[in-house]
Amino acid sequence: YYTVTVQYITVNAPAYHLILEGILILWIIRLLFSKTYKLHETYKLTEKEKEDLIEEWQPEPLVPVVSKDPPFLNYDVVTGPPSYQITINGKKCVNFASFNFLGLLDNERVKQKALASLKKYGVGTCGPRGFYGTFDVHLELESRLAKFMKTEEAIIYSYGFATIASAIPAYSKRGDIIFVDEAACFSIQKGLQASRSLIKYFKHNDMEDLERLLKEQELEDQKNPRKARVTRKFIVVEGLYINTADVCPLPELVQLKYKYKVRIFLEESMSFGVLGEHGRGVTEHFGINIDDIDLISANMENALASIGGFCCGRSFVIDHQRLSGQGYCFSASLPPMLAAAAIEALNIMEEDPDIFAVLKEKCKHVYKALQGIPGLKLVGIPFAPALHLQLQRSSGSRDCDMQLLRTIVDYCLERGVALTLARYLEKEERFPPPPSIRVVVTIEHTEEDVQKALSYIQEAASAILK
Repeated sequence: YYTVTVQYITVNAPAYHLILEGILILWIIRLLFSKTYKLHETYKLTEKEKEDLIEEWQPEPLVPVVSKDPPFLNYDVVTGPPSYQITINGKKCVNFASFNFLGLLDNERVKQKALASLKKYGVGTCGPRGFYGTFDVHLELESRLAKFMKTEEAIIYSYGFATIASAIPAYSKRGDIIFVDEAACFSIQKGLQASRSLIKYFKHNDMEDLERLLKEQELEDQKNPRKARVTRKFIVVEGLYINTADVCPLPELVQLKYKYKVRIFLEESMSFGVLGEHGRGVTEHFGINIDDIDLISANMENALASIGGFCCGRSFVIDHQRLSGQGYCFSASLPPMLAAAAIEALNIMEEDPDIFAVLKEKCKHVYKALQGIPGLKLVGIPFAPALHLQLQRSSGSRDCDMQLLRTIVDYCLERGVALTLARYLEKEERFPPPPSIRVVVTIEHTEEDVQKALSYIQEAASAILK
């Protein structure tokens, strides 16, 4: 019977089966009879040889070698509050450098509320929100922010940078897709990196380029509808871009959201407390229903003159961050005195909405004044509170351009006008912006201040950019 079965298999089996089986049998025979590999005898070092080798060994540097006096470590030291007037390196200056847009940093009402909170709660919290770090003043601030922004709920973070950097990876994971503007700020970029999602960049404020990417993704989804059903897609933009000082085309973005079924995350650190009749940001500026935006984030370190940040939106969206927002779950909560200061700043914003119109007019005035400076190009829109002055003609070297602009900043500083260079981590930035001087406008600046700054910037540009 066995002989018949073998003969039957041999006759009926395909030829390639027989060849494959023959090769496997030969390989097994070779393995069985091949010689085992033997390690060569190792040479044992003497104690003296070991000591010599250890002495000769040089470890690789932990970080790149820098010069003894690197320019980025030469800090300008501030003494006193960085408000309308600022003292830098012992010299009193008009402040065109701090993001104190509404002039609330040194406001007496805000300081008194912070001081009363300091006496009541102490300096800090020494614990995250989930571990005895939630104070009644935190809950009050979240409630007030949600009410101010006309959303269901808000969540606060103790560090502005960590707000959007924590929010993005809380929702978008590996396998999801994020469409991002090339001019997105560094905190957004770190959030993208932490999410491990597929990132697709579109040209700055170019809705045609964004729609091209969305159409391409739609075609990909049609090829694999099963995967498309579980893949989340997001658009991440800034309301008012810190690196370009221009506003996002939000109405067109909302149209694309519904057309291609994606979610919108809106970062409003530069537009919150600045744009809109009541300072609610770019949604109010364009008259967009805030419910059309899936998540809004902003820091409280600019218009509110406090520390930290917040996200707001629908309750089920915000509550998810309380369990998965890394900056919320693992950082000590916001010091109560800073939360109290932010609440009082909101009170002032609600009591006097005219301050937003005043700020807008000041921005337009400074924008007009800064045009036509020889050798410098003004970047931004008329109602942006933080504008950029870039070189009209680059030297071809980023370091040289930075040095030229630094010389202009130093020239103005010596004469009592505080400006600042826009700083970037060039090796970390996906699309590093050109070097620039940042000029920040606040409601406290007078016509005399603006003319003084303009005069010295023009003098410096004429002397240095020949």
